[in-house]
Amino acid sequence: MSMPAPAYFTAEMVRALPEDGNRYEVVHGELLVTPAPRRRHQRLLAHLFYALRGYLVVHPVGEVLWSPADIVGDAGTLVQPDLFVAPAEADPPAGWPTLPELLLVVEVLSPSTTRQDRFSKRRRYQEAGVPMYWIVDGEAKQVEVWTPAALFPVIERDRLVWRPAGAGDAFRMELGELFGPA
Repeated sequence: MSMPAPAYFTAEMVRALPEDGNRYEVVHGELLVTPAPRRRHQRLLAHLFYALRGYLVVHPVGEVLWSPADIVGDAGTLVQPDLFVAPAEADPPAGWPTLPELLLVVEVLSPSTTRQDRFSKRRRYQEAGVPMYWIVDGEAKQVEVWTPAALFPVIERDRLVWRPAGAGDAFRMELGELFGPA
C-alpha cells in the first residue's frame, strides 16, 4: 500500500523526488509539476538569454542563468524560473541565489504552466521583492511585465525595457526580434 501524498511540501521534500523528466517546484507548500518544455518555448528562451547575456557583458550587474536551478525563498518555496538574472558574483558560496536576490525573472508560458506562472509563482516573486518579472506569451506575442507592487501587469507588445540598478543604460529588445524567429 502506498503512502498518501503530503498536503504540504517543503523545498527539501521536492529535492528528494526522483528524476523523471518533470520539473518539480513548490510555492507556499503547493507542489507544482510540469513536463519538459516544447521546442518553441526553448527558442524563445534562447533569444532572450543571448540578448540579456550580451547586455550584461557590457553592463555587468548580474549573470543570466536558466533552470534547472533550485532557487529557494523559504522552506515552503523552491522555484526553477525559465531564465533569471542573479547578482554578479565570481563563485557564490551558497550555490544558487535565493529569491530576494534575483534581479529579473522570466517565465515563458506553456499550456501546462499558465496558471502557476501567472498566479502562484508571480505572487511569490512579488512577495520576495523581485524587481522585475516577465511572463512571455508566445501565442499572443506579448510580455506581461510585473513589479513587486503591481496589481496588474503592464502588457508589452512592442519592446522590453529593463533598467537594473547600477547599469549605465537600459536593456532594450524589440518583441519582433523575440517572437519573429520563433
